[in-house]
Amino acid sequence: MLKLAAVFPGQGSQYVGMGKALYDQHPIVRETFAEADETLGFSLSKLCFEGPEDELTLTRNTQPALLVTSIAVYRLLEAEGFRPALAAGHSLGEYSALVAAGALSFRDAVRTVRLRGELMEQAVPPGEGTMAAILGLDRETVEGLCREIAGVVEPATYNSPGQVVVAGETGAVQALMEAALARGAKRAQPLKVSGPFHSSLLEPAGEKLAQWLETIPVAAPRFAVYSNVTAAPVTRPDEIRRALARQVSAPVRWEESVRHMWAAGIDGFVEIGPGRVLSGLIRRIERSARLFNVESPETLEEFRQEVGLAP
Repeated sequence: MLKLAAVFPGQGSQYVGMGKALYDQHPIVRETFAEADETLGFSLSKLCFEGPEDELTLTRNTQPALLVTSIAVYRLLEAEGFRPALAAGHSLGEYSALVAAGALSFRDAVRTVRLRGELMEQAVPPGEGTMAAILGLDRETVEGLCREIAGVVEPATYNSPGQVVVAGETGAVQALMEAALARGAKRAQPLKVSGPFHSSLLEPAGEKLAQWLETIPVAAPRFAVYSNVTAAPVTRPDEIRRALARQVSAPVRWEESVRHMWAAGIDGFVEIGPGRVLSGLIRRIERSARLFNVESPETLEEFRQEVGLAP
């Protein structure tokens, strides 16, 4: 079997109907959604499958919805014999990676990301913070522009070469977008988000999340999970807790994480869960990497044939 890294998506990959086709066909997927519904005390499965979209896109709902869908797919693959060599997740997706590696229990992760979403929504009043994607400038140029702008605007995610997302106060982000275009950026795109995630404005949320993380069991992962904060594997429970708390207000070092995973000698990446956002980013980071996606019966069957899984 190929030596593959499992990668798990974060906010922005959600859509109404995600996971439904696999839910209809596979008991293990149905069991996973039922476990999440019971844990949360409401029908997250119905929200995933039927919407409405504006409810699904609320951060406090999106985060558990994506985690549950991703882990449902992962459990299905695991039952068929898939074992990743290592893993990572983009922002919220890091929790999915830690569940897959056995570092967090599924129920604890569901409760944690629900709280994480609530804390992130509450950290900055609506309208006072936002995010924007800057395309076509290198990271050093974007970092320099952030330092020149009055107010809080900071790199939030280093996604791929020439794609840096910034976050901060709404006015400062707008000024940064204008400055980036003047400096030669191909595009400066505001993002539809409810806050300035992965910026210092979220530090209060990170502090509250740290307190919660101290109350739940964390184990050493069964395989390497690369942290968004360090772009390196986290192995000890205390290290995992610190990384998850810091991640809320620290930049996501996705490009570095992918390069480090590739350097570890893998054959490719499988994006487990909704969408192909991460596959698109990885293609721009490591063009020779083999890429797979599993989110539907069709993509599951393609993956089975490519890697030799037995249904």
